[in-house]
Amino acid sequence: MPPQPAPWYQSLTPNDWIAIAVLVVLLLLVVTVAVRLARRRREPPGPPVPRAEIERELGGEPEALPPPSAKLPPPAPPPAREPVPAPPRAPTTPEAREAEEERRREEYRRKKEEDRLERERRRKDREEAEERAREEAARAAREAEEARLRAEEEARRKAEAEAGRTLAAGLEKTRVGFMARLNALFVGGKLVDEAVLADLEEVLFTADIGVKTATRLLESAREHVKRRDLADPERLKAALREEIARILALDGAEGAARPLEIGAARPWVVMVVGVNGSGKTTTIGKLAAKLQQAGHKVVLGAGDTFRAAAGEQLEIWAERVGAPIVRGKEGGDPASVCFEAVQRGAQDGADVVICDTAGRLHTKTPLMEELKKVKRVIGKAAEGAPHEVLLVLDATNGQNAIAQARQFNEALGVTGIVLTKLDGTAKGGVVIGICDELRIPVRYVGVGETVADLKPFAPAEFVSALFA
Repeated sequence: MPPQPAPWYQSLTPNDWIAIAVLVVLLLLVVTVAVRLARRRREPPGPPVPRAEIERELGGEPEALPPPSAKLPPPAPPPAREPVPAPPRAPTTPEAREAEEERRREEYRRKKEEDRLERERRRKDREEAEERAREEAARAAREAEEARLRAEEEARRKAEAEAGRTLAAGLEKTRVGFMARLNALFVGGKLVDEAVLADLEEVLFTADIGVKTATRLLESAREHVKRRDLADPERLKAALREEIARILALDGAEGAARPLEIGAARPWVVMVVGVNGSGKTTTIGKLAAKLQQAGHKVVLGAGDTFRAAAGEQLEIWAERVGAPIVRGKEGGDPASVCFEAVQRGAQDGADVVICDTAGRLHTKTPLMEELKKVKRVIGKAAEGAPHEVLLVLDATNGQNAIAQARQFNEALGVTGIVLTKLDGTAKGGVVIGICDELRIPVRYVGVGETVADLKPFAPAEFVSALFA
């Protein structure tokens, strides 16, 4: 048999089949659209919309028409017109004309009076407003002035608080004690003779300046009187003042009359000594605050492990000034605490390390031996330490403070003195005896409770305040 031809669809390619499928889909869509249009044309029209609904949609209600048999109401009568008043007739008689003129003049006077009263009222209102404005301005100026005065007073008080008490105020009790008796010798303008010198001797030897210093001042006065240089009381007083200033300046010795100076060594170690109750711990806190304000980094060592609450007191000062502190156990070895404080200062890069020490009574030899040990141990922690040994003395102790200074100096080699509580005693002259007998410079004096009340000692200022 001859071969049968292949069916036509077997010769179609895939693209042909895709084209056929697309044509079929389009044909189905056309048929569907035609059927829907035919159905819509066959739907019957809906019922007509009532007139009432149309009018309601338009926003109004349909007006009901009256029935044909109803009679219309009679028309309303037109509104009655109000009678127009006739214009006033001009007076015809002379009396009437005169009365009319009088009425007009009276009306004019009344209006003028009303205008005058209105102007007067406005003038008074304006004056009252101006007066109120002036009073308000004066009150504002007064309040501003009061505020300025309050601000100035507050600034003055703040400045005084920051500056602390003046040295003259701190020496007030000394002036009314020793200096008042000294000044009493030179009143009246009498010449200086043996009687005046005898009284001067009594005043000097009963003061708290020490026997050696009193003798030096008295011999200087006698020498001037013998040469007849100082027959005038005022000149003798001036000579005593110069001699006291020379004593306080240690006769011009190097390093005298200077506050604590920080050397090149780091850390610069300051060992603070003194008996209990002299204000040693408080002085350390104030000194740390001053050094911090000057830009130095300070570390504190609580080496007074024998006195109860000494560590807590120093810790409060450390928190107040923002300085780290090294503490040990109560009753522990003070030398080890100071050693650790110096090492801590070296590790932290501190500029100054201030070590507190024990302060039992100075008459107890074991205390001095313990302080010697502390000094030796500090020397092992840093070469050349301690670089400064500050002795804190209570000015209220008078000549007993000189005895304390002598014993501490013999044991430790004191390099500077801080004289505290100068404002609470009439024995401020003790500083003269300390400088004269021990030749130790006074670094600071305390004249109050604040940090600013710890003042660098200046001999000239001290003498001026003493003789003020």
